[in-house]
Amino acid sequence: MSDAKQPEAWMRGITPGVNPVTAHLLRASEQIREDSQAAVGDLTREQIWSKPNGMTSAGFHAKHLAGSTTRLLTYLEGSQLTPDQLAAIPGEGTGDENADQLKNLINAALDRYDRAVRYLSPDDFAAIREVGRKRYQVTAVSIAIHIAEHAQRHIGGMIAAAKVA
Repeated sequence: MSDAKQPEAWMRGITPGVNPVTAHLLRASEQIREDSQAAVGDLTREQIWSKPNGMTSAGFHAKHLAGSTTRLLTYLEGSQLTPDQLAAIPGEGTGDENADQLKNLINAALDRYDRAVRYLSPDDFAAIREVGRKRYQVTAVSIAIHIAEHAQRHIGGMIAAAKVA
Protein backbone atom coordinates (compact mmCIF):
# COMPACT_ATOMS: atom_id res chain seq x y z
CA MET A 1 0.00 0.00 0.00
CA SER A 2 1.33 3.42 -0.93
CA ASP A 3 1.94 6.17 1.59
CA ALA A 4 1.43 8.81 -1.11
CA LYS A 5 -0.86 11.65 -0.12
CA GLN A 6 -4.32 11.60 -1.69
CA PRO A 7 -5.20 14.37 -4.11
CA GLU A 8 -7.54 17.07 -2.85
CA ALA A 9 -11.14 15.89 -2.59
CA TRP A 10 -12.29 17.58 -5.80
CA MET A 11 -9.74 15.56 -7.80
CA ARG A 12 -10.69 12.14 -6.45
CA GLY A 13 -12.78 11.10 -9.39
CA ILE A 14 -16.23 11.35 -10.83
CA THR A 15 -19.14 10.11 -8.76
CA PRO A 16 -21.22 7.94 -11.10
CA GLY A 17 -24.93 8.68 -11.17
CA VAL A 18 -24.63 11.95 -9.24
CA ASN A 19 -25.16 15.36 -10.81
CA PRO A 20 -21.71 16.97 -11.17
CA VAL A 21 -22.71 20.06 -9.15
CA THR A 22 -24.07 17.89 -6.35
CA ALA A 23 -20.98 15.69 -6.46
CA HIS A 24 -18.70 18.71 -6.24
CA LEU A 25 -20.59 20.06 -3.22
CA LEU A 26 -20.21 16.69 -1.53
CA ARG A 27 -16.48 16.69 -2.33
CA ALA A 28 -16.23 20.19 -0.85
CA SER A 29 -17.77 18.84 2.35
CA GLU A 30 -15.22 16.05 2.36
CA GLN A 31 -12.38 18.59 2.03
CA ILE A 32 -13.83 20.78 4.79
CA ARG A 33 -13.94 17.78 7.12
CA GLU A 34 -10.35 16.83 6.39
CA ASP A 35 -9.03 20.37 6.70
CA SER A 36 -10.88 21.06 9.95
CA GLN A 37 -9.71 17.79 11.48
CA ALA A 38 -6.12 18.61 10.57
CA ALA A 39 -6.40 22.21 11.83
CA VAL A 40 -7.82 21.40 15.25
CA GLY A 41 -6.02 18.08 15.39
CA ASP A 42 -4.65 17.37 18.80
CA LEU A 43 -4.59 20.93 20.09
CA THR A 44 -5.14 21.32 23.79
CA ARG A 45 -8.24 23.08 25.05
CA GLU A 46 -6.04 26.06 25.99
CA GLN A 47 -4.56 26.26 22.49
CA ILE A 48 -7.98 25.96 20.89
CA TRP A 49 -9.39 28.90 22.82
CA SER A 50 -6.29 31.12 22.95
CA LYS A 51 -6.41 34.41 21.07
CA PRO A 52 -2.80 35.05 20.14
CA ASN A 53 -1.97 38.60 19.08
CA GLY A 54 -5.65 39.56 19.29
CA MET A 55 -6.67 36.97 16.68
CA THR A 56 -9.89 35.05 16.92
CA SER A 57 -9.42 31.58 18.35
CA ALA A 58 -9.41 28.31 16.45
CA GLY A 59 -12.35 27.37 18.68
CA PHE A 60 -14.38 30.32 17.40
CA HIS A 61 -13.71 29.35 13.79
CA ALA A 62 -14.70 25.73 14.47
CA LYS A 63 -17.89 26.62 16.36
CA HIS A 64 -18.84 29.28 13.85
CA LEU A 65 -18.25 26.90 10.93
CA ALA A 66 -20.66 24.42 12.51
CA GLY A 67 -23.18 27.03 13.64
CA SER A 68 -23.25 29.01 10.42
CA THR A 69 -23.58 25.82 8.38
CA THR A 70 -26.61 24.84 10.44
CA ARG A 71 -28.15 28.29 10.11
CA LEU A 72 -27.58 28.41 6.36
CA LEU A 73 -29.13 24.96 6.05
CA THR A 74 -32.24 26.32 7.74
CA TYR A 75 -32.53 28.81 4.87
CA LEU A 76 -31.75 26.12 2.30
CA GLU A 77 -34.63 24.08 3.72
CA GLY A 78 -36.93 27.07 3.16
CA SER A 79 -37.25 28.23 6.77
CA GLN A 80 -36.16 31.25 8.77
CA LEU A 81 -33.95 31.17 11.85
CA THR A 82 -35.54 30.49 15.20
CA PRO A 83 -34.98 32.71 18.26
CA ASP A 84 -32.81 29.92 19.73
CA GLN A 85 -30.58 29.87 16.64
CA LEU A 86 -30.16 33.63 16.80
CA ALA A 87 -29.42 33.54 20.53
CA ALA A 88 -26.67 30.97 20.02
CA ILE A 89 -24.60 33.16 17.67
CA PRO A 90 -22.76 35.22 20.33
CA GLY A 91 -21.72 32.01 22.12
CA GLU A 92 -19.61 30.92 19.17
CA GLY A 93 -16.81 33.25 20.28
CA THR A 94 -16.23 31.51 23.58
CA GLY A 95 -16.23 28.01 24.93
CA ASP A 96 -14.34 25.24 26.57
CA GLU A 97 -14.87 22.47 24.02
CA ASN A 98 -11.91 20.23 23.32
CA ALA A 99 -10.72 19.14 19.87
CA ASP A 100 -12.92 16.04 19.73
CA GLN A 101 -16.02 18.00 20.73
CA LEU A 102 -15.35 20.61 18.04
CA LYS A 103 -14.73 17.92 15.43
CA ASN A 104 -18.06 16.35 16.39
CA LEU A 105 -19.87 19.70 16.03
CA ILE A 106 -18.40 20.21 12.57
CA ASN A 107 -19.12 16.64 11.49
CA ALA A 108 -22.74 16.85 12.66
CA ALA A 109 -23.27 20.08 10.70
CA LEU A 110 -21.61 18.60 7.60
CA ASP A 111 -23.62 15.38 7.91
CA ARG A 112 -26.76 17.52 7.73
CA TYR A 113 -25.26 19.45 4.80
CA ASP A 114 -24.50 16.23 2.91
CA ARG A 115 -28.09 15.02 3.40
CA ALA A 116 -29.50 18.36 2.23
CA VAL A 117 -27.26 18.46 -0.84
CA ARG A 118 -28.14 14.87 -1.77
CA TYR A 119 -31.83 15.71 -1.35
CA LEU A 120 -31.56 18.91 -3.45
CA SER A 121 -32.62 17.95 -6.95
CA PRO A 122 -30.90 19.73 -9.84
CA ASP A 123 -34.44 20.70 -10.88
CA ASP A 124 -34.63 22.70 -7.62
CA PHE A 125 -31.25 24.48 -7.90
CA ALA A 126 -33.00 27.68 -9.02
CA ALA A 127 -35.67 27.54 -6.30
CA ILE A 128 -35.89 30.84 -4.45
CA ARG A 129 -34.94 30.96 -0.78
CA GLU A 130 -35.03 33.94 1.57
CA VAL A 131 -32.01 34.69 3.74
CA GLY A 132 -31.78 36.86 6.83
CA ARG A 133 -34.06 39.32 8.51
CA LYS A 134 -34.28 41.31 5.27
CA ARG A 135 -35.18 38.09 3.44
CA TYR A 136 -32.73 38.52 0.59
CA GLN A 137 -33.74 36.29 -2.29
CA VAL A 138 -31.17 33.78 -3.47
CA THR A 139 -31.30 30.39 -5.13
CA ALA A 140 -31.13 27.11 -3.28
CA VAL A 141 -27.90 26.10 -5.02
CA SER A 142 -26.37 29.48 -4.11
CA ILE A 143 -26.86 28.68 -0.44
CA ALA A 144 -25.36 25.21 -0.86
CA ILE A 145 -22.34 26.72 -2.62
CA HIS A 146 -22.00 29.51 -0.07
CA ILE A 147 -21.91 27.01 2.79
CA ALA A 148 -18.79 25.48 1.24
CA GLU A 149 -17.24 28.90 0.52
CA HIS A 150 -17.92 30.19 4.01
CA ALA A 151 -16.60 27.05 5.65
CA GLN A 152 -13.31 27.35 3.76
CA ARG A 153 -12.90 30.93 5.00
CA HIS A 154 -13.12 29.66 8.56
CA ILE A 155 -10.82 26.74 7.83
CA GLY A 156 -8.19 29.35 6.91
CA GLY A 157 -8.81 31.22 10.15
CA MET A 158 -8.70 27.98 12.12
CA ILE A 159 -5.38 26.99 10.55
CA ALA A 160 -3.85 30.41 11.19
CA ALA A 161 -5.04 30.53 14.81
CA ALA A 162 -3.84 26.96 15.42
CA LYS A 163 -0.38 27.69 14.03
CA VAL A 164 0.22 30.64 16.35
CA ALA A 165 -1.37 28.97 19.35
